[in-house]
Amino acid sequence: MTIPQNITRCAWSVSDPRYIQYHDEEWGVPLHDDQKLFEFLALEGMQAGLSWITILRKRENFRAAFDNFNVTKIARYNERKIESLVQDAGIIRNRQKILATLDNARAFLEVQDEFGSFDKYIWGFVHDKPIRNAWTTLSEVPAKTPLSETISKDLSKRGFRFVGPTIVYAHMQATGMVNDHVISCFRHQALAQRR
Repeated sequence: MTIPQNITRCAWSVSDPRYIQYHDEEWGVPLHDDQKLFEFLALEGMQAGLSWITILRKRENFRAAFDNFNVTKIARYNERKIESLVQDAGIIRNRQKILATLDNARAFLEVQDEFGSFDKYIWGFVHDKPIRNAWTTLSEVPAKTPLSETISKDLSKRGFRFVGPTIVYAHMQATGMVNDHVISCFRHQALAQRR
C-alpha cells in the first residue's frame, strides 16, 4: 500500500512504527480468513490487562510458538507442549491465557463444524456488513457495545474463554466488523469505500 505524506491517522497509532503499520494495513480491514480470525481472537485474549503494542512486539513469536495459529494443531496440544509454551519467554507466559487459547481452538472447531466457518458465524452478527461509525475524536470510541456484549455471551456459551465484551469489541475493530477509524483519519474513508 502506498501511503501519501502528511496524512492524518488515529491518534493511538502514531507512537510506534509497529502501531503505524498495524493501523495502516490491518486495523479495521474486513477479515474473512478463519485462521487469521483465530489469530486475532487468541492475541486479543493474550492482550487482556496488557497494551496492544506488547502483543504486536511479540506477534511473530506467538506465530512460531502456536504453529502459525493452526487451530487443528492447537486443539491437540498436550501437556508437554503447554509446558513449553509456559516456559517460552518470547510470548505471554500466562498459563490461564495459554489454556484458554487451547479451549478456544476446540470451541472454534465446533463453530466451524456447525456453521461451515467461523467467518460465517462471527460476521453473521453484523449481517456480513461492517458497522461504519463516524467518530470525530478518540474519546468517542467505545470500549464495548451492546453487540459486543451479545457476541461475548454467545462465545462464552460455546465454551470460549477470555472473550469478555471489551475483548470482543477489540476483535471486531481489528477484523473490520466495525470501522472505528476517526473520520479525519485517512483510513476511515478508504475502508468505508470497500465492499
